[in-house]
Amino acid sequence: MSVTKLGKFAVIGLSAAWIAGCSTTATDTDSSTVAEDANSTEQANENTDQAFGAGQDGAMTSVIVDENAATNDNGMDSLAGVQTVFYFDFDKSIVRPESREALAKHAEYLVSHPDARIVLEGHADERGTREYNMALGERRAKAISRYLTIQGVAASQIETVSFGEEVPVAFGHDSNAWQLNRRVEVRYE
Repeated sequence: MSVTKLGKFAVIGLSAAWIAGCSTTATDTDSSTVAEDANSTEQANENTDQAFGAGQDGAMTSVIVDENAATNDNGMDSLAGVQTVFYFDFDKSIVRPESREALAKHAEYLVSHPDARIVLEGHADERGTREYNMALGERRAKAISRYLTIQGVAASQIETVSFGEEVPVAFGHDSNAWQLNRRVEVRYE
């Protein structure tokens, strides 16, 4: 075999290996394989002030449990214990009714503190393409943003960002993990 043919085979083989390594494959999901939230990069969550658990009717909830949050000098004591993570249904960006009370408290705080700023971080689970999940995370963050602006919060106080599937809180490949990853997190700046 000549050196030229060997070089061509090497290039083709390396290209095929690279393409195979970069491709994603579908995992076993719901019967509806509508694109939703592929493998994601792990991120160590340094914020330990969030606790996740089951609320009424099995709904997932998140509350601030950091004792220091109630004594901050920035006036955030009125938000101690208020939910900061809001969950969404599969392939949806509709604010759930159980989220409205906590969002109203955030809106009240933001209206009374016009210098306060928040970042709404939209997330999706691992199912679906990366591009679809980025768009879905953005739609979810914008849904929360719209809800807050309807409550009187100035749009200039709100920033939205989408992480898609890239920042999961649960690394499993089942419905429980997917539910925890379909969320919007409220972060105060």
